[in-house]
Amino acid sequence: MVSLKQEIAQQSPFTSMEEEVLLNLLRTADAAERGLQHLVKPWGITSTQYNVLRILRGSEPQGLMCSAIGSRMITAEPDITRLIARLKAMKLARQQRDKQDRRVVWTRITAEGLRLLAQIDPQITHFPLEFFARLTEGEKAELIRLLEKTRSAAPDPVACDGSHAR
Repeated sequence: MVSLKQEIAQQSPFTSMEEEVLLNLLRTADAAERGLQHLVKPWGITSTQYNVLRILRGSEPQGLMCSAIGSRMITAEPDITRLIARLKAMKLARQQRDKQDRRVVWTRITAEGLRLLAQIDPQITHFPLEFFARLTEGEKAELIRLLEKTRSAAPDPVACDGSHAR
């Protein structure tokens, strides 16, 4: 196993153990993100777009408003409006104004979006099994616990209007 210090060819020691933890976390998150990007690329979407499509599928048949989509995303997206516009242009999502309150816009996944997810899902489902294959079940449970404990002190995700969600 190669240490982060070796991996990034760092000569000097980290300024603290917390810095080393943070950099390891960021490096690992980047490796996971690159793996997911590689999997969804053949379908012409990004992992962020995939995340939104999954959120929309889970909200069927009602759909969601922009702020709700933003609060459910795995990684904060500062411009959800543009992201949804791209999904609409690809005919993977659609939007409709609320009949009672015209200020409210509901976003839903289209049948084409559902078909795309059905094609991608088997690939994505297999990815975490490979990515975490070197960890025991106990190590995975401990990693989840530690990450959730750490994240509980983090700032809230950003909503679609730039404010903090929650």
